[in-house]
Amino acid sequence: MATISLCMIVKNEKNVLSRCLDSIKNAVDEIIIVDTGSTDTTKEIAEKYTDKIFDFKWIDDFSTARNFSFSKATQDYIMWLDADDVVSKKNCEKLIELKHNINNADVIMMKYITAFDESGKAAFSYYRERLIKKSSNPIWKGRVHEAIEPTGNIIYSDIEIEHHSIKTAYSRRNLTIYEKQIKDNEPLQPRDIFYYGRELYYHNEYNKAIKVLSDFIKNKDGWVENKIEACKILSYCHRTIGCIDDAVNALFNSFSYDIPRAEICCEAGNLFMIKGQYNQAIYWFKLVLELPKDEKNGGFNNINAHGYLPCIQLCVCYDRLGNHSEAEKYNNMAGKYRPQSAAYLQNIEYFNTLHQRDIF
Repeated sequence: MATISLCMIVKNEKNVLSRCLDSIKNAVDEIIIVDTGSTDTTKEIAEKYTDKIFDFKWIDDFSTARNFSFSKATQDYIMWLDADDVVSKKNCEKLIELKHNINNADVIMMKYITAFDESGKAAFSYYRERLIKKSSNPIWKGRVHEAIEPTGNIIYSDIEIEHHSIKTAYSRRNLTIYEKQIKDNEPLQPRDIFYYGRELYYHNEYNKAIKVLSDFIKNKDGWVENKIEACKILSYCHRTIGCIDDAVNALFNSFSYDIPRAEICCEAGNLFMIKGQYNQAIYWFKLVLELPKDEKNGGFNNINAHGYLPCIQLCVCYDRLGNHSEAEKYNNMAGKYRPQSAAYLQNIEYFNTLHQRDIF
């Protein structure tokens, strides 16, 4: 049976650390906590689970901190979690079973669920390199949005890790780190440039984000999934500042990298709705419902974009065109994906009112 070292970097995580460690402690053989400067009771909480607690001076570099944590691991495989991650009982049991059947995998990819709908179902996910063989000497890269490049025998597991953040604001920490890196003349790698552009968008610096993301897309280097995502975020930027045609062109540029993605087509539909071109919007939303699902391409997966979003928007489009029967049909379809959705439930009331008026 394979053994696992859980390696975590933490700072001021008193509100979530116990929740995380309680969820995973039965599946791992060693817990290593690297504290980067907590001023609360984080380390005292960690002491209830392990005596392998190390201090690390924070230097605005997540990779360096994670590599330090990995250097302390002694088991066959190394697993990482953030303090606000949770492993359900079912997935913890799957991890224990995996330890008995790991079959010399070098990297185990696991789905990372980072958003949930009103009924608690997964709404956004992507695969991450979650369990890595220690003997492969894994190295984290990137000051921010750090990652390990998966190599060797890569296995996609059905084990899911859930991210349940309790934070209510998105800080400028990541953006500040990138700006310091640029100021210090430390070159940004293509992946860094993509995430720098995304951070600029998150902080409403749209014109600057447009410049950074456009340069990233034009550069021949960079991962295809990041290119596609950059096209989408570039479109968001153009849309926000009112340049709808530029937003459409940015989305369509993504088709040069791969077949259309569901979220890209949904956003194309949204843009044509803004333009009042409902038949064009209907085309893109219907196309989504025909697309194959490929969650293992490494890209971000907005689960709602594969069913609920196109259906609820088709409902709106057909209603605007006066075709209430088609509108109601797609609202019913949307309800099959998210029966507790506020929009779906409000639409039911709307259609009931129309029925009472015999408009259909």
